[in-house]
Amino acid sequence: MKMSIGQTIEMIYLDKAGKITQRKIEVNGIRDGRIRATCLTTGAPRVFLVENILAWNLVKRGVVA
Repeated sequence: MKMSIGQTIEMIYLDKAGKITQRKIEVNGIRDGRIRATCLTTGAPRVFLVENILAWNLVKRGVVA
């Protein structure tokens, strides 16, 4: 898994309650198996465990869907 600080990613994540969620985040830092990020839906800071990311995709800037 190769992510960089400042990148925006969309991911499928398994939370601590066992619920699968889809999130779009901006990566602020990666260390010790944890990703510190800003959730782009709520604007809130979050920490995600790398091992709980089921799938992810880089969101390309400037691409109109």
